[in-house]
Amino acid sequence: MKLAILGGGGFRVPLVYGAVMRDRGGQRVDQVCLYDVVPERLEAIGEVLRQLAAEQPDAPKVEVTTDLDVALDGADFIFSAIRVGGLPGRTADERVALDLGLLGQETTGPGGLAYGLRTVPAAMHVAERVAAICPQAWVINFTNPAGMITEAMQRVLGNRVIGICDSPIGLGRRAAHALGHDPDRASLGYVGLNHLGWLNELGYDGRDVLPDLIANDALLGTIEEGRLFGAEWIQTLGSIPNEYLYYYYFTRDAVASIRGSAETRGEFLLNQQRAFYDAVAADPAAALGRWRAVREERDSTYMKETREASEARDAADVAGGGYEGVAVAIMAAIARNERSTMILNVRNGSTVPGLPADAVVEVPCTVDADGPHPLATSPLAGHQLGLVQQVKAVEQLTITAALEHSPRLALEALALHPLVDSVTTARTLLSNYRSRHADLDELLR
Repeated sequence: MKLAILGGGGFRVPLVYGAVMRDRGGQRVDQVCLYDVVPERLEAIGEVLRQLAAEQPDAPKVEVTTDLDVALDGADFIFSAIRVGGLPGRTADERVALDLGLLGQETTGPGGLAYGLRTVPAAMHVAERVAAICPQAWVINFTNPAGMITEAMQRVLGNRVIGICDSPIGLGRRAAHALGHDPDRASLGYVGLNHLGWLNELGYDGRDVLPDLIANDALLGTIEEGRLFGAEWIQTLGSIPNEYLYYYYFTRDAVASIRGSAETRGEFLLNQQRAFYDAVAADPAAALGRWRAVREERDSTYMKETREASEARDAADVAGGGYEGVAVAIMAAIARNERSTMILNVRNGSTVPGLPADAVVEVPCTVDADGPHPLATSPLAGHQLGLVQQVKAVEQLTITAALEHSPRLALEALALHPLVDSVTTARTLLSNYRSRHADLDELLR
């Protein structure tokens, strides 16, 4: 089977390749084609993969290309992780919001909307080329904002686009571990949108054991979310929020922490990765070793604005398979009909009452040769549903604004986002984003 990785020069691509290498099933990926628009990054990551491949005799063949159609030709699966504007674009998304006292984050709040506006046209182009060249292929989308981009691409490719994220599965595994249960035997009652969901149930041996965890302050303190939100707030909610809900529940704290740092997350990654790609260009033989060292630093600093300066991220919180494990599990389930259950971003239908049928939601699904099948979920509480409905409406406005080149709809989306506190501020945001992103300004003309 052929796997095309779009955004193939991205730093985390070796994680996907490593997961593919570890897949020892029958029908498996034997060809990986990396596509990227930046040749230097593509060659650096290609070298990392070649050195990984040297560690295993039957590793999948690696090819690189800057031609999208070549990458898609003959592909059975497509992993999409493109970043329109690169990390400089991300830093602008973050800084424009922070300069106005608002949350500056890649996927959440106004930064996520700006990123979505810039990314939807590129994602739609990819979807159209997939439809033309390899319509039988399945697209596994990790391009952020993942829920929004998956929903946009489904307008062309339907249910053959599946969005993935590692946050919900990581939360469920941590919760099971905290109770001393085997995570592989637990069932997760999780529901929401990408980067905006709640673990409402944790099934184990026929009963919901989540209340046991929520009632225990000490056990909550052993998991990332317990330390992040605090036992009292989790007990008030009666559920465990996805870590990204910190930006909604503790907005002022998050903004103050980010503004008090020497650099945003995007700026940190930009500087870190520039050094990495430059070093690999200078010494290709050391590519894999450098990548492993930089990855360790990257993982340990993830969402550091949510922790005290002296508090390191628990190693268990960055273990457990990640999004690359989800991607390989999807491919195995579809290609080999290895029925599996996982949390994915899929078309809602009637799964989450109160949301449009065509909305993409993040819920548990069974996956088999026919693709994902959403499982029934328990109803969201009123405060959860209200927030989900508002953010979903904003996401759908953003998609339409990008497709119709509408500054009016883009302004409406920004103004209606719960983390933007004024229509006047939304106008300033849009003006400043257009001045920082030439492609966005051109899109909205």
